[in-house]
Amino acid sequence: MASKPYATQAPSISTFPPGIPFIIGNEAAERFSFYGMRAILMVFMTKLLRDRMGALAPLSKEEAMVCYHSFEAAAYFFPLAGALLSDIFLGKYRTILSLSIVYCLGHLALALDDTLLGLQVGLTLIAIGSGGIKPCVSSHVGDQFGAGNRHLLERAFYWFYFSINAGSVVATLLIPKLLESYGPHVAFGVPGVLMGVATVVFWLGRNRFVHVPPGGRKFLRDLLDPEGLRALGRLSVVYLFSAAFWCLSDQAYSAWVDQAGRMDLRFLGNTWLPSQISAVNPLLVLVFIPAFAYGLYPALNRFFRLTSLRKIGIGLVFPVIAFLLSAWIEQRLAAGIRVNVGWQLLGHALLTAGEVLCYGTCLEFSYTQAPARMKSAVMSLMLASISLGNGLTALVNKLIQNPDHTAKLSGAPYYLAFAAFMTVAVVVYVPVAMRFRVKELVSGADDSSPA
Repeated sequence: MASKPYATQAPSISTFPPGIPFIIGNEAAERFSFYGMRAILMVFMTKLLRDRMGALAPLSKEEAMVCYHSFEAAAYFFPLAGALLSDIFLGKYRTILSLSIVYCLGHLALALDDTLLGLQVGLTLIAIGSGGIKPCVSSHVGDQFGAGNRHLLERAFYWFYFSINAGSVVATLLIPKLLESYGPHVAFGVPGVLMGVATVVFWLGRNRFVHVPPGGRKFLRDLLDPEGLRALGRLSVVYLFSAAFWCLSDQAYSAWVDQAGRMDLRFLGNTWLPSQISAVNPLLVLVFIPAFAYGLYPALNRFFRLTSLRKIGIGLVFPVIAFLLSAWIEQRLAAGIRVNVGWQLLGHALLTAGEVLCYGTCLEFSYTQAPARMKSAVMSLMLASISLGNGLTALVNKLIQNPDHTAKLSGAPYYLAFAAFMTVAVVVYVPVAMRFRVKELVSGADDSSPA
């Protein structure tokens, strides 16, 4: 008997689409797998990596930083490929499902092989899989809604975002403990199992999803349309500053893990592992989003109009303060003073505040500035700014390495150099934002105005 054809248009219902629970369940498990794996990467590379003979062969901190940020750069570059694959050839469902299998194979490689080869193969496959599905999943959520239940879309995205952060918190607290107690095979294996669960959950929802067909050649024509190219060009300028933000911010999961390992990890009556400290980020995201929306933003609007570009500009300042704090911590550590990890938690809070202001606002701003046919392409370009930022961090750490595995730039001067770089970015951003012409492209609006 022939299988029932997939729906290509949202049904006329006023309730939640039947496919949404499968997407949210998939996202929670997938984010657990990604953040759990990422949480232990630095510790694994600098302490537990082995050679082909089974002997310990850890990387230096700088080598591990290059590897980590190269992986992050790749993971946020592949959304461009994923968007093209989805919008031209396969559609969102088949793109997500096929690349999820690649994703699972990456976790399998990490779990089975604790050598440099296993690390390289595993991270490459995970970068392709996780990066490729990034631009598809959130837009797949939107595809499930029609005119009758469009009012529920905001709630769906809230639960979608909640699932991301919930998966991140649990994984970042749990997986480092598994690494400490059972070693890398189990610690990398558990995220792999969760990614397998995520893939199965997504497949189970196939008959409940709306499957929007790929655009084929029409998408390419739209992509090369002058209006689309102008939008990409204008937004690319803003994304350069976003890249600078991520150049600093994502070091919370690499350089700061190393720094935390040299700090007093007793806090709130518990002794934490260095790789667990970053769990505060997703927790604070859930706190800061409503606090900013209902508290900070209305308060600031009393003094000046808080546009999207101004929010982004304010967000760019926070990494400067956070890295100055990190430099101070390094100075204290170098002087032999035991510094409590609570100070680094303050740094995480600063970076998270900057992330909500910069990244959260950039998501909304990108959507409003993109032509209707270019939404996924623009979102992919925004994610590519994260790739660029991590690529820059990897390059810097590559250049500062000495042949004897020491570094030309380390400790407090390392953080001060990045703080200075970000300060320059903030100064340059101000006149750029002032000259940016905002052009609303939502629901047929076309309103150009200065920032």
